[in-house]
Amino acid sequence: MPPALWYNRASPGANVHHINMAAQTLHLTVHGMTCGNCARTIERKLASTPGVTKATVDLQATRASVEYDADLVKPDVLVKAVRELGYEVAA
Repeated sequence: MPPALWYNRASPGANVHHINMAAQTLHLTVHGMTCGNCARTIERKLASTPGVTKATVDLQATRASVEYDADLVKPDVLVKAVRELGYEVAA
């Protein structure tokens, strides 16, 4: 592997991460979700956004947590992605 990458061999299928990644976590309050499909749709949209390494959505808590590379994506892009799906994100 190139020296800028590491692989967690203890966990099969683990993701490869960049060592120099400016990792951040963003917590969003999302309104308008009514079912598990809503949460999965938001989770998939966020996870497919370039620069996002992990996205989880908790329907009951109306909360999305997004781990992302701050050098590749900004929080306003993540908020916009959720709003484009028709959900409200608290400011």
